[in-house]
Amino acid sequence: MKKQKVTSSRSLTPDTEKLLNKQIEMEGKSSAYYLSMASWCETQGYENSAQFLYKHAEEERMHMLKLFNYVNTAGGHALQPELSGIKHTFKGLREVFDLILHHEIAVTESINNIVDHCFQIKDYATFNFLQWFVAEQREEETLARRAVELFELIGQEGVGLWMIDQEIGKLEAFAAKLSPDQAQ
Repeated sequence: MKKQKVTSSRSLTPDTEKLLNKQIEMEGKSSAYYLSMASWCETQGYENSAQFLYKHAEEERMHMLKLFNYVNTAGGHALQPELSGIKHTFKGLREVFDLILHHEIAVTESINNIVDHCFQIKDYATFNFLQWFVAEQREEETLARRAVELFELIGQEGVGLWMIDQEIGKLEAFAAKLSPDQAQ
């Protein structure tokens, strides 16, 4: 039996498809990484940080699925990433949030590179699709930066780590103001 396609046309170039599949992998690793960090935080008694990271692990998975859907509906083939090398233990809560900040900066650079590529080849549909991710990365970097700043503002001595964990739990309200989904 002959397979039927909805359309035989393809709007993604092979290079764009490859870049988007690399981004799918990055988002999948982000989800796994944050899930691992959430589990570590929970076992260390950092409940608010754990809940924050569980939520963000799910958000990263949704980012991956959003890209999956786009690649497939644009005539490409989204690939399920192989996830390995996920870190499971950390020196402390500060290391967790330092790693998150560095990771989010890398994700932003990756998104920006894809946006630039799409603009250069005049793939305006993909360029437009990626604008949501550009705005989302602004939120992600701002949250990560704010979390790291808490260590400097509060300090880690005495009840400092407990206070930081409490403040991490409040970052969701801060994030709501930054969310691209809340933009008008």
